[in-house]
Amino acid sequence: MYKQIIRPILFWFDPEKVHYYTFSFIRMLSKIPGIPSIFKSIYVVEDKRLETEVFGLKFKNPVGLAAGFDKDAVLYKELSHFGFGFIEIGTITPKGQEGNPKKRIFRLKTDNAIINRMGFNNKGVLQAVEKLKKNNGVLIGGNIGKNKLTPNEEATADYLICFNALFDYVNYFVVNVSSPNTPNLRELQEKEPLTQLLQTLQNENLAKPKPKPILLKIAPDLTDSQLLDIIAIVKETKIAGVIATNTTLSREGLLSENKVEAGGMSGKPLGNRSTEVIRFLSEKSNKAFPIIGVGGIHSPEDAIEKLEAGASLIQLYTGFIYEGPRLIKKINKKILEKFQ
Repeated sequence: MYKQIIRPILFWFDPEKVHYYTFSFIRMLSKIPGIPSIFKSIYVVEDKRLETEVFGLKFKNPVGLAAGFDKDAVLYKELSHFGFGFIEIGTITPKGQEGNPKKRIFRLKTDNAIINRMGFNNKGVLQAVEKLKKNNGVLIGGNIGKNKLTPNEEATADYLICFNALFDYVNYFVVNVSSPNTPNLRELQEKEPLTQLLQTLQNENLAKPKPKPILLKIAPDLTDSQLLDIIAIVKETKIAGVIATNTTLSREGLLSENKVEAGGMSGKPLGNRSTEVIRFLSEKSNKAFPIIGVGGIHSPEDAIEKLEAGASLIQLYTGFIYEGPRLIKKINKKILEKFQ
């Protein structure tokens, strides 16, 4: 029903407006007694065999929602009713910011893809904390970044602010230095500044009574040499793992007319490159750390491919938009069939 009726209607309208309308609609529906239970009965796969323990955390299933969808932690509870094993909120910055000028999201329907240049639009870390105080059992990842106006040489302070503010309210952290939509942000992926940033965060983390996993989210556009640097940095700083990958600047093979829009591209065309990065990191590191695979997962087969390449967990974003919430259930059932 989603792909035949609901998606064609939604795709008539501006993507960003549809996103917020859909949030409001899901929130309203979920307040009706019995509706959350109906959602769960339709979409959730309850099976102990799906439970996955990664970097010390137990996930109900290995299928999560990637950052960028619920930026401000306003709908994580309701979204968990669609069967996700975990929800990643953010990217969160210390201060709220508007992000880049609109229009800033573009559907590439022919390619089953999306280009966005949102620019870390969010209401700031303190607003997110207030929302997360109401959490009751949803496993949450906190994706953190720097404000647009913060120069790179002062970026570490921004990440520390978000880390400390969110620490009591998330289960793991993701350091986002790979979005292409904040000026000069990707320069922080270079070996020296990245090592310094991650080591500072890890030192802060290890000073806590109960440290939490810190992961690094990387771009798919890194060279093999840069990926080898990532492996070395993870080993040196002893962070928990890597999320591979963020959106890409590549437009190779795209057919849609609006492929010329600036921003990061996500969706089906990213799938192969994302899997290549996962496999490279897994093999070259000798599986030294967990990887969360994200990028181009539009079918159960896509998900299995990521897991077989070396991912311990996977995340959806664009595939969730194009394929609908049944995709989560289909993936979990396929995992049971394939690996159990």
